[in-house]
Amino acid sequence: MGRYVGPVCRLCRREGIKLMLKGIRCESAKCPMERQSRNKPPGVQSWRRRKGSNYGVRLREKQKVKRYYGLFEEQFKLCYERASHATGNTGEELLRLLEQRLDNVVWKLGFAVSRRAARQAIVHGHIAVNGRRVDRPNFRISAGDRVGARDTDRSKKLIRASLGDSPPPVQPWLELDASKLEGNVVSLPTREHVQIPVEEQLIVEMCSR
Repeated sequence: MGRYVGPVCRLCRREGIKLMLKGIRCESAKCPMERQSRNKPPGVQSWRRRKGSNYGVRLREKQKVKRYYGLFEEQFKLCYERASHATGNTGEELLRLLEQRLDNVVWKLGFAVSRRAARQAIVHGHIAVNGRRVDRPNFRISAGDRVGARDTDRSKKLIRASLGDSPPPVQPWLELDASKLEGNVVSLPTREHVQIPVEEQLIVEMCSR
């Protein structure tokens, strides 16, 4: 399975927003996006870059979403195809499918400090859905599912360390029971629950060409 091993802060600088790829560090003063000298696209001639073309603007929106959710091109294409065959707005359906990914839910419940850490915990078999082990980060959760640590000391220790003494607040479509190290999916996510600023219609215009 392929994975990006380069500097992740470079990706945030390229997209011009915080992609939350390093968890808590992204919210601190150590984040390069907080420094005026680093809050610009990477490259020695970034100051010479002009306004992007119509294609470039749409490409940046697609790359922003891919990097935020940690997807590669083929994974993104499959998700877009599924969204394009669904009823309703294709862009909103695409974002909803991405929000339903298991690694995203694990991260939003506070069971991991970042999506990358959530994917690692899932692949290593520390996460269970409805009491059964699931090792696929792209597993799509449904309303009523229970997501939590597996019934092993090692898995519980890992999740408990991620939650810390004060569990983080979760979005309305999720419920967290920190004492049981378990979260419930109350309902399916909507467009309002997407935290990244993105114009999904531009992505649809690019992918439908």
